[in-house]
Amino acid sequence: MSTTPIFRRAALAAAVALAAGCASDAGLKPQARMRDADQLQATATLARAQVSPAAWPARDWWRRYSDPQLDRLVDEALAASPSMRIAEARVRQAAAAAGIAGAALSPQVTGAARSNRVAYSENSNVPKPLAGSWKWSNEASLNFSHELDFWGKNQATLDAAMGREKAAEVEVEAARLVLTVGITQTYLRLSQLYAQRDLGEDVLRQRRQVLELTERRVAASIDSQADLKQAQLAIPLARTELATADEAIALVRAQLAALLGAGPDRGAAIERPQLKLARPAAVPAMLPSVLLARRPDVVAQRWRVESLGRDIDAAKAQFYPSINLNGLIGLQSLGFSHLLQGGSMIAGAGAGLSLPIFDGGRLRGNLALRNADYDVAVEAYNQTLIEALRDVVSQLVSIEWLGERGTLQAQALETAQQAYDLSLRRYRSGVGNYLQVLASQIQVLQQQRAQIDLDTRAFDLDMQLARALGGGYSTPSSR
Repeated sequence: MSTTPIFRRAALAAAVALAAGCASDAGLKPQARMRDADQLQATATLARAQVSPAAWPARDWWRRYSDPQLDRLVDEALAASPSMRIAEARVRQAAAAAGIAGAALSPQVTGAARSNRVAYSENSNVPKPLAGSWKWSNEASLNFSHELDFWGKNQATLDAAMGREKAAEVEVEAARLVLTVGITQTYLRLSQLYAQRDLGEDVLRQRRQVLELTERRVAASIDSQADLKQAQLAIPLARTELATADEAIALVRAQLAALLGAGPDRGAAIERPQLKLARPAAVPAMLPSVLLARRPDVVAQRWRVESLGRDIDAAKAQFYPSINLNGLIGLQSLGFSHLLQGGSMIAGAGAGLSLPIFDGGRLRGNLALRNADYDVAVEAYNQTLIEALRDVVSQLVSIEWLGERGTLQAQALETAQQAYDLSLRRYRSGVGNYLQVLASQIQVLQQQRAQIDLDTRAFDLDMQLARALGGGYSTPSSR
């Protein structure tokens, strides 16, 4: 009987099954689309901003504050912080996953050996002299297998894993930026607290002077004992504010130590900051499009999108046949005496094909899931891009208004100081009263604190702009 019709029917059945399998992914595709950065209009908003092609921050942007202690703290944190070690470990995880995925593209060779003691039945089809005896059955072989990646499934899986590895590498830069900003911001808070403590020392000194003046006025029967008690009360209140500042300084030092990955004792060795702000803030030219390559969060999210796109390709390829080559070569014998003889050799080679014909919708569900994952990642990328541009603009707007606030604050402080000086002179001359001095002193204190906050705000906005512009990160293609 000829086998040709059998092969023809098998080939026809395979073709029909292939057509059915290939058609089963119809209608499933992603819905989301990535936004074009240049479509996010910001020209009018940035019209008044100072534009400079060289305005991108340096990777060590915190060094422009000219504080050697801050430089040392950041270097120490980058070397020892657990957050950096976690991010680096995730890169190794992703690299290992990519290595596992890449192994599917290579032939697989395994060795196997087994030795069994077998009792052969006397009443079976085993002939004499094996029947009714115990014998060792031995086999040693090398087994070969290789999947032919005709449809690109394994390559797409590898590309997806490599995309996740790239995202993890960029996330190290994102973690680095978060850490450096956190340390600088906390260090700035420490500088602010020291300035507030200096102000507290000045207030305590002023209130002691007022107390001495009040004591003289009471002795001269100009003021009452009630005025004296109010002046005396102001001293412990001023000391309480100093104690509060000292507590806050100690807590911020401990916070800095934690950011460094060290114990609280490390924070006790941190000295007073000596920050200097030297340059005006500016915005780079071609901001929206170039920002794509400068913000690590945007770049990492884009790699996630690319990775999930390759996951879709791998999911589509699962609808197609899987073709595997296999083979083995080895030795097999009963007993050990003939195992290494040429007649004990075994060998085989072949190919296998498998095709999903009916799987209850599992493959379509998997593809739909990958499409949805891709859509989520794309919209997350779009949102990240929008937020990145808003972040930059927000810092620039605040910097612009900070200048006007600084002018008004200087005027308010000068006026409050003049009012205090006038009330103090009147008090010394015996015309005014203690309540007028106290009220004007409180106004000066409020304005001085506001000035400290405003000076701190200038540093913070400059730092936040460096962060919003990516903290000096750039993709290799944009350097």
